[in-house]
Amino acid sequence: MKRIGLFGGSFDPPHNAHVALARVALQHLSLDELRWIPAGQPWQKARELASAADREAMVRLAIEGEPRFVLEPCELRRAGPSYMLDTVNELQAATPGAAWFLVIGQDQYAKLHSWHGFADLLGKVTLGVAARDADAVQASLEVAAHPHKLVALPLPAMGESSTAIRERIAAGRDFTDMVPAAVARYIDQHRLYRGNPRS
Repeated sequence: MKRIGLFGGSFDPPHNAHVALARVALQHLSLDELRWIPAGQPWQKARELASAADREAMVRLAIEGEPRFVLEPCELRRAGPSYMLDTVNELQAATPGAAWFLVIGQDQYAKLHSWHGFADLLGKVTLGVAARDADAVQASLEVAAHPHKLVALPLPAMGESSTAIRERIAAGRDFTDMVPAAVARYIDQHRLYRGNPRS
């Protein structure tokens, strides 16, 4: 049975902690592939994102060199808000018989009950949850009330965040140690995030 991981996010921009979590997921979930899924219209984010084309291009650059990393553009192509449940339903219909894993951080796990159709989603995937620093993997009461499969992912403490990177760029400070080198070059060439970081 093919083991497929799903790793969604705004990836605005993708950074070294994203790559580190993706590599941990490959190893600890024994994945045949990990699909990176840039969000089309993240319904829980109020700020304006970099364009879909820019975020897709940056993810392509971030995943170069690892054949098990795959760019999955379905949310960028789909109209309306990006709901992970819709994405899982679409991908499972296209690839029946696989085992599916959803890779998220503890911050997302703690608010998973706010996701559209979260109870249905829990029945379709095994969660791979990474806690930053020394935080424990812990569900909200609403999520804990629904039986679900979970694997804790040991992620080393890392300081990168997309918000911090955008703030550094907007302030004219160096950010190149926080993102893959090819992503840094793309950001510079396309002059992304030069204005208000809109965190």
